Amino acid sequence: MRCPFCGCMESQVKDSRPSDDGSNIRRRRSCPECGSRFTTFEYVQLRNFTVLKRNDMRVPFERDKLVRSIQLAVRKRDIDSVQIEKIVNSIIRQLEAGGESEIKSSDIGELVMDSLLELDKVAYIRYASVYKNFATTADFEEFVAKLTKA
Repeated sequence: MRCPFCGCMESQVKDSRPSDDGSNIRRRRSCPECGSRFTTFEYVQLRNFTVLKRNDMRVPFERDKLVRSIQLAVRKRDIDSVQIEKIVNSIIRQLEAGGESEIKSSDIGELVMDSLLELDKVAYIRYASVYKNFATTADFEEFVAKLTKA
């Protein structure tokens, strides 16, 4: 594993631990060149996904991009990284269970929306405002009204 600080191609594993749900392994590493310590995570990846965007572009699926989008939605909410990891792992498992190697971005968005609705309604509305491209306050009002009725 390359050191993110000095670029050395060697590093030593100091500690390894499985996550709470067993879906990944956290490794603490040390660089023999600069002495810096850093953390890496290993995930099981059953297949490589391609995401079909709304403009018909095809891009490789990026787990980190999914994590970042959820982190933005839950920012300043009482939600920890373990809950975010559980959501991401659940979404990826659902995508893998679907059996398709090409996935529509809208399908991923809907899975995120469903997960956030169960977790936190404010995060759900935040995510929806970007995902559904709200342009005015009326869009928010209409969306919140539908949410309140349901």
